[in-house]
Amino acid sequence: MDRTLIQEILEVVEQAAIASAELTGLGQKDEADAAAVEAMRKRMGKIQMQGKIVIGEGERDEAPMLYIGEEVGSGSGPGVDFAVDPCEGTNLCANNQRGSMAVLAASDRGGLFNAPDFYMKKLAAPPAAKGRVDIRKSATENIKILSDCLGLSISELTIVVMDRARHKELISEIRSTGARVQPISDGDVQAAIACGFAGTGTHCLMGIGAAPEGVISAAAMRALGGHFQGQLVYDPAIAMTSEWADYTKEGNISRLNEMGITDIDRIYEANELASGDNVVFAGSGITDGLLFNGVKFEKDCTRTSSLVISTLDNTARFTNTVHIKDGATSISLN
Repeated sequence: MDRTLIQEILEVVEQAAIASAELTGLGQKDEADAAAVEAMRKRMGKIQMQGKIVIGEGERDEAPMLYIGEEVGSGSGPGVDFAVDPCEGTNLCANNQRGSMAVLAASDRGGLFNAPDFYMKKLAAPPAAKGRVDIRKSATENIKILSDCLGLSISELTIVVMDRARHKELISEIRSTGARVQPISDGDVQAAIACGFAGTGTHCLMGIGAAPEGVISAAAMRALGGHFQGQLVYDPAIAMTSEWADYTKEGNISRLNEMGITDIDRIYEANELASGDNVVFAGSGITDGLLFNGVKFEKDCTRTSSLVISTLDNTARFTNTVHIKDGATSISLN
């Protein structure tokens, strides 16, 4: 990977965001996802690289494009592994709610954990708390540590938690400390990354979400110097999701073992989930969110708002791009 690739990766997420945003608010989550997938894959195909999808839309028999193991790019150039979520928060996009974005993580070959399609317990926190909060500790302990690290009273802390039945006790415990809970319906990647920036009003992400998105979050937080830990969840009684209605704990353990994951209770640090020498995160807003705005369609242009975080040059670039339409006659500054 090199710096030239960063600009192309930015354009990949911009094009996916625009394609999905054309269906924002229409209640068509599957169609919005499909549009983002197609646009992302099309732009990837123009990059001089030997790309490979290690986390994508599913296995080949389930996903026609951006499936796990698919090769993308021109076929020549650097080897790059990708973890992609072309429309993170499909429900948010379909209902025109905050927080949907096109997102990916990229690394040198072998630099991203091939996360199975499982759930993951996650803990994300600001750089000041890195290595001091710990997923093994209780929410109460971690909140006290956060308060000390950030110089904020507990009542000033905001903890983001996915609004799921499995988090009922967690939310109750957080509130018992005096900290604030911000429930979100979907899209925990942006919430995790927001913890890495001061001034967002988001101080920590706790709880269980999808494992593949955990890898993307870890890549961003590693590049930012923030704290991220993840632990796979394999017990349906803990995940509490209808998707696992017919699954068993024993069956899930067998699935993990077949994937080569034998230490099923291992706690992964950010630099283990995103271990490559060079790691890049890129996200572009589909709808407005914590970190950037969504796509804006205007008469003569389309505007995108994006973020690229890279270990190559230790930068976090917030980018507003004006995509000028053919025949444009007037482009405003804002």
